[in-house]
Amino acid sequence: MIEMPGVVGDVVRSVGLSTAMKAAGVVTGLLPIPQPMLLVGPGSSARLGQALAGFGHKRILIVTDKGVAKLGLLKGFTQALRKGRVDFVVFDAVTADAPIPVIERGIAFYNRRACDAIVAFGGGSPMDAAKAIAYSVANRKHPKKLVGYFKGLSAPVPVYAVPTTAGTGSEVTVAAVISDPEAATKLVIADTRLVPSMAALDPTLMTGLPKEVTAATGMDALTHAVEAFIGQWATAYTDRMALAAVGLIYENLPVACRTPRNLEARERMALAATYAGIAFTRANVGYVHAISHQLGGRYHTPHGLANAIMLPRVLKVLAPAVTKRLALLAVAAKVGKPGERAAALAKKFLASIEKMNRAVGIPAHLAALREEDIPALAKAACWEADTSYPVPKYLSPKSCETILRGALVAPKRKRR
Repeated sequence: MIEMPGVVGDVVRSVGLSTAMKAAGVVTGLLPIPQPMLLVGPGSSARLGQALAGFGHKRILIVTDKGVAKLGLLKGFTQALRKGRVDFVVFDAVTADAPIPVIERGIAFYNRRACDAIVAFGGGSPMDAAKAIAYSVANRKHPKKLVGYFKGLSAPVPVYAVPTTAGTGSEVTVAAVISDPEAATKLVIADTRLVPSMAALDPTLMTGLPKEVTAATGMDALTHAVEAFIGQWATAYTDRMALAAVGLIYENLPVACRTPRNLEARERMALAATYAGIAFTRANVGYVHAISHQLGGRYHTPHGLANAIMLPRVLKVLAPAVTKRLALLAVAAKVGKPGERAAALAKKFLASIEKMNRAVGIPAHLAALREEDIPALAKAACWEADTSYPVPKYLSPKSCETILRGALVAPKRKRR
C-alpha cells in the first residue's frame, strides 16, 4: 500500500473527504510546479551530456539499473561527459520498486564519491531512486523521514533525467515512489522541487525494449492521462495534456509494439508519457493507481501491468459518474466521432481499452492475485484513494473487492 501522511491526509481527518479534496485541489492549483527543459529526438541523451558539461559540476552520479548499463544505453551520454571533461560515477544497483535499502546504498555512494549532481537514467525505479537520493542527501535525512509532502527544508541536489521507457513520466513529476520491503508497502515522497531540471527524451534508447515492457509502460502512461482527465482536480491545461497523450498513445503504442525500432513511434510515445506526467502531476490519479499500488506492494506486480489490467475494470464502475469525460476521451482516441451520444462514446472508449490491451499482449487477469488477499487489498486501496486522490466518485471497499475479483484467474475445471 502507499502511505501519504502529509497535508491531504491531515485535512481529510479534520473536515471530511469531499471538502478536503476540494480544498487540497485549490492549494494544488496554486502551487508553482516547474517543468524541465526538454531535449527531444534521437541523440538527445548525448546532447544532455554536452549541456551538463557546461554546468560546472565536479562529479555527477548516474543512477540506473544493471540492465540499462549492460545494454550500453549510457554510452552516448557518458561519451559526451568525457568529451566535456566532466567526472562521473555510475550507481547501477537499482532494482524494481526502488527499495529503501538500495536507496540507502545510493546515498552512501553519493557521499563517499563526493558527487554534486544526479542523473536519473532508466525506467521508473531509477528515476524514483535518484529523486529520493537527491532529496535525502540535501536534507541529511533518511528517506522514510521525507515521506509525505514537503518534508525537506532544503531543495534536492540538481537532478537531470533520461527516461528509457515511455510510461512513468517521472521526468516531469513532483514525486518519488519508493518501497519498504520489510513492511511490503510503497511510500511517496512529494515536493515540487523534485522535478528534474532537464530531461532528454531519446527514442534510440527505447528501441530495444521487450514488447511486454513497451506495452505495460505505454498503458501506464494511458492510465496517468485518463485518471488525470476524469478526476476533480482537472484543469483546462491538464485536460490538453491528457487528451494529447491519449491521442498519441492510441496512434503509436500498437506501432511501437509491432515494430520496436520505429523511431517516430518511440519518440511520440516518449512525448505522450511526458504529457501524461505533466497532467497527473497536477491533476493527480485515482482508484486504478490505488489498487495497483497494493498489487505492487503485495506481489511485486510491475506497476504498468497492474494499471493496464485494472484500468478498464475501474472505469466501468466509475462510468456513470464520468460519462461525458469518457466521451471526450473516445474522441481523442479516435474510436468515436464528435456529435455521437455521450453514453455511446463512453462505451466505445471502455471497449477500446480492452481491445488495446489484447492488441499489445496485456493479460486479461493477474496470475499472482489471491482471493484471500482481496479484502485487505481493497480496504488499503480505498484508504489510499479516498485520502490522497481527487476521485470522481467514492467507491466502497466492497466495490473494490468486486473489481479485484474480476482480475482473478478462473480456476481450471477438473476433467471427469
